[in-house]
Amino acid sequence: MELKALPYNFTICKLKSAEQIDCSDEFCFIGRTDEEISLVCKSENAPADTIERDDGWKCFRIQGVLDFSLIGILSRISSVLAENKIGIFAVSTYNTDYILVKEENFRKAIISLESEGYIIV
Repeated sequence: MELKALPYNFTICKLKSAEQIDCSDEFCFIGRTDEEISLVCKSENAPADTIERDDGWKCFRIQGVLDFSLIGILSRISSVLAENKIGIFAVSTYNTDYILVKEENFRKAIISLESEGYIIV
C-alpha cells in the first residue's frame, strides 16, 4: 500500500466557533459535536484565537480512493505505529484516510511503515 508524506506542518485545535474556519484552505478537517468544534489545518492557516492548540504534526495520506467495504487498513497502519510507540491522530474523508504523527516521530514512522512493506512517496 502506498502512503504519501505530505510536505506541510499541521495544527490540531479547538475553536470557539465555526466562523473562525476558512473552508477555502487546501486542508481543512472540521469536526463538530455537541461538545466541541475541532479543526485540523496547515499550521500557517490556524486561527489565532483558539481555545486549545497543538502544533507540530506531520501527515501521511493513504493513496487512492478507499472503498467503504475495505476493512482494517487504518487499523493495520495504527498497529505498526503503536508497536513503535508512535501516537497518531487520524482523519477520514469520503475518499481516504489521513494519519498525523508528531513531527519528532515522523522519520521513525516512515522507517517503521517501510519496514512493514508500505511504500512512502
